[in-house]
Amino acid sequence: MGMAVSGPSQRIFRAISRRQALTPSRCLSLPTAFPGRCRRITRWLSGWSCTGRTAGLRRCKTWSARRCGWTGTAGRVCSAAPVQGQTTRSAGTLSTFRSPLNKEESIMMLHRAQIETLVTHTYETELCIVGGGMAGMIAAIAAARHGRKVVLMQDRPVLGGNASSEIRMWIRGAHGANMRETGILEEIALENIYRNPTLNFSVWDSVLFGKVKCEKNITLLLNCSCLSAETRDGKIVSVTGWQTTTQTYHTVRARLFADCSGDSILAPLTGAEWRMGRESCEEFGEDIAPQESDARTMGMSCLLQVRETARPTTYIPPAWAYHFEKKDFENKINFSTPQKWNNCNFWWMELGGLVDSIADTETMRDELIRTVYGVWDFVKNGGVCDAANWEIEWIGFLPGKRESRRYVGDYLLNQNDVRAEGKFDDLIAYGGWTMDDHHPAGFLTTEPPTIWHPAPSPYGIPYRCLYSKNVENLMFAGRNISATHTALSSTRVMATCAIMGQALGTAVAIALRDGLTPRGVYEQRMQELKQTLIADDCYLPWNRREPTPLMESVRIEGAGDVSLLTDGVERPVDGVDHAYVCEPGQAVVFTLPEPRFLSALRIVMDSDLNRETFPEGIEYSFKTFPMKCHVRLGAANVCVPKTILRAFDVYADGERIATENENYQRLVRVPIGRTVREVRFVPRETWGCSQVRLYALELMA
Repeated sequence: MGMAVSGPSQRIFRAISRRQALTPSRCLSLPTAFPGRCRRITRWLSGWSCTGRTAGLRRCKTWSARRCGWTGTAGRVCSAAPVQGQTTRSAGTLSTFRSPLNKEESIMMLHRAQIETLVTHTYETELCIVGGGMAGMIAAIAAARHGRKVVLMQDRPVLGGNASSEIRMWIRGAHGANMRETGILEEIALENIYRNPTLNFSVWDSVLFGKVKCEKNITLLLNCSCLSAETRDGKIVSVTGWQTTTQTYHTVRARLFADCSGDSILAPLTGAEWRMGRESCEEFGEDIAPQESDARTMGMSCLLQVRETARPTTYIPPAWAYHFEKKDFENKINFSTPQKWNNCNFWWMELGGLVDSIADTETMRDELIRTVYGVWDFVKNGGVCDAANWEIEWIGFLPGKRESRRYVGDYLLNQNDVRAEGKFDDLIAYGGWTMDDHHPAGFLTTEPPTIWHPAPSPYGIPYRCLYSKNVENLMFAGRNISATHTALSSTRVMATCAIMGQALGTAVAIALRDGLTPRGVYEQRMQELKQTLIADDCYLPWNRREPTPLMESVRIEGAGDVSLLTDGVERPVDGVDHAYVCEPGQAVVFTLPEPRFLSALRIVMDSDLNRETFPEGIEYSFKTFPMKCHVRLGAANVCVPKTILRAFDVYADGERIATENENYQRLVRVPIGRTVREVRFVPRETWGCSQVRLYALELMA
């Protein structure tokens, strides 16, 4: 692959080669002044509650005010309950905050001149996850909901990684009809649609933050960067992070560890085997790989979002921004009409593939910022694009990365596996994005910035790619799984990473329960892992939910084809709908041979996986995932898919035990918690569809 570099790109290339960073003309010092210092926070803001009828397995989740002041419930359905997943204020207010300083400290100014030892907090837990992107966050939620104690260490102030408000890359996954990733990721997407119809990124951050804070089994350490690890006998004993906001160290001792950091920080700290760069075509017989292996990777991007206004606006670029001409945008901007420039999120503003995508990140950030402001100068002022009424909405100063270190597990997924559809026995997730192999020169090349090599949708991803080959208690999920560069070019997209994260968290729960290593789960518990994932609404291609002994003995009556409620396929597949259809008000009745204790009723609804019930004129990208790129005048809001059942009642032996008036989720578990012989489910109202569509109704023992 050639390295055609021309024009202003030569200046960028020279700066990269010398690893030169920008020298700011001046630095601003923003001192903070407080009348005192808090060494310990023993009581935080109390009075918050989080309620949700999500895929959680417990009826009640409660946190003490001493820990963080959050309380919540999951799986609860009642007419008096707040909407699921929504954070609401209760009686507590800011006035409930109490100063942790003792009486003497509270009346004396602190004045010292001495060397002090910085505080180290130590945690004993079952699972420690490093990295709070979509994979790490969802892994933590999955493990916590299955009863395991988790510490989640995230080096940023917000969750979501590349999808957070700091980077704003939209979540992408498998192509094709009805291929949407479900499970916890769909739960998050539907909450964002419900709470955030204008797709505001600050609200999006709160959705992610709330999902983690409303899990009692998760201890969240934000702004905490992993910097060291202790190992013994081929296992990780602990990891330590530095929290910038509190100037404290946090040491986490755990039985299992997961690296979802993207850059695989635990690899060099623990001696876990890893790779970085591109394999030769000969090593795995990959015909899209280069002839010789090299250290080049896909690059990183600082993204640009712009806003449409009602009148022309002015843009004056900073003096240090690069200047570009039309020829610099060959194969990047669609110039077929003056309006085509705003059809993407400027992902091709990419650098870093020719250098070390970890060690050189700061240098690349500086060069990317100069590039971004220069690109907008061309679009706005170059006389080629129709951008008179557009202005900058936001520019990211934190690069979003595509590739760096990749772990080596018991199996390395490669291009041939992807093309063959990956029908592994240990399939625990799936992909379906093209093998989207970005040119390592990124913006510097005049060649196409990427090649979209075809990939089937779906293709399977095996569990053996999620745990370390040589560190016994280390797992990973995200763009750093055990895969070759070419396979990574497809698996790296965030929806795929997210469902791998859910598989990781679920596997950890099984391993901890049974005293197994991650490899031991593969050897002894694969079928249980797969069935648990399906029960939690994760789609596994070529697999179906197995009927439970309880449901095999139950008589089901309803207005539609009740066999579809228990056929184990919970979405349209291969042209077969698999949905039970009835009219609102038509009950489904379960009758047991004899009374027995039931824990819950599991319901899987139709969340319109293709988002065909979104308003007319909605941006297509919003249908893929509800995240905004540019802000357009008059843009339609997203709305809850009309096919979801909004209101329903559940009766046990004739007594109404649950009623719901504002459901917006796909997977709902209604607690029963009693011995009964008959359960009646009455759907009352959808979000707009004339018929009720259900993929599963299942009694749980």
